[in-house]
Amino acid sequence: MTIKDHIKHRFAAIYNTPPVAVYFSPGRVNLIGEHIDYHGGLVLPVALSIGTYGAYSLRDDDEVRLYSTGYSDYPITINLGDLSKDSFTGWANYVRGVFQVLKDEGYHVPHGLNLYLESDMPTSGGLSSSSSLELLIIKMLNDIFNFGIDRTKMAVLGKKVENEYIGVLTGIMDQFVIANGKKNNALLLNTNTLKFDYIPLDLKDYQLVIVNTNKRRGLADSKYNERWNETMGALKTLKNHFKINNLTELKSSDLPQIEKLLDPLLFRRVRHIITEQERTLESAMLLKEGKIEEFAKLLTASHNSLRDDYEVTGLELDTIVLLLLETGAIGARMTGAGFGGCAIAIVPKEKVEKQAPLVIDLYKKVIGYAPSFFASDSSDGTHELK
Repeated sequence: MTIKDHIKHRFAAIYNTPPVAVYFSPGRVNLIGEHIDYHGGLVLPVALSIGTYGAYSLRDDDEVRLYSTGYSDYPITINLGDLSKDSFTGWANYVRGVFQVLKDEGYHVPHGLNLYLESDMPTSGGLSSSSSLELLIIKMLNDIFNFGIDRTKMAVLGKKVENEYIGVLTGIMDQFVIANGKKNNALLLNTNTLKFDYIPLDLKDYQLVIVNTNKRRGLADSKYNERWNETMGALKTLKNHFKINNLTELKSSDLPQIEKLLDPLLFRRVRHIITEQERTLESAMLLKEGKIEEFAKLLTASHNSLRDDYEVTGLELDTIVLLLLETGAIGARMTGAGFGGCAIAIVPKEKVEKQAPLVIDLYKKVIGYAPSFFASDSSDGTHELK
């Protein structure tokens, strides 16, 4: 049975009617360019072949009926006349948020839907399950009601859900690559201008490995917002001395002067942003040239910067990255917001099968529970499964 047939079967079993259509919305990993998307930086994410599936049928009232395997095991009803947040069904707030933001933007949803959702990626794992869900609902509603929203605007609307409805100060990267992903390519995105290029992703004799630390973390109540506020404060100070709008406009050559202007903690935060921007540009060039070993070294350098200068890793991520490197990876780093979640590694294909059980055993001895390994290819952005 194909995944599309499986979703259709589940939908019919729940709602006693076949769905009109089935959609897929990918998760994402960011290869490099971490915690700089909210400073107008260049980032290099990839849309994944694991993500969120959804199916719908139309209703003739103002109710949205939700059922999800993976998020909850009971039905949830959303009334289009009351889209306020509900603390008891937190994941459904991302769906409520989409309807609210579309309403605020002037898009009229005239009637409700039956929705079935299913995910094959970890939630709270750093693979952007929330953005995947947001874009899934936005794309569905755009197609159903012919709103005419292009993919860049879809990403902007998804970001607005996160920022204004959920209350998380994210950048645009996650929603953008989920909307605009392309199979066999990474996406070099300028988060300031939203211009982007597709970068061929051919790892040759190596495999991209994704590992979930299985430390759950909620982005909204993590230190993500704290880092955002710290670096925005640093930007305000540095604007008095440099002609800049974003921290990513600074260069490594500016660091000696910056060090004199900021306290040590804020200096480290800014140093990460500057050097991570430079690593991202170099990574895109190396991937175009097929220099996978050199690219992998930049991943490890990125992790070290996120650990020491930005301080968003923690014991679990540092342990998993170290173990991946010790067991054959030629480069590894945390990906996503940090404080738990996932790491990625570039591993020789012949070592992948033996590496996973070894890392799992060693990680359990240090942390006390097992990590999870995921296989994923690159994928196209959110789309209907034809």
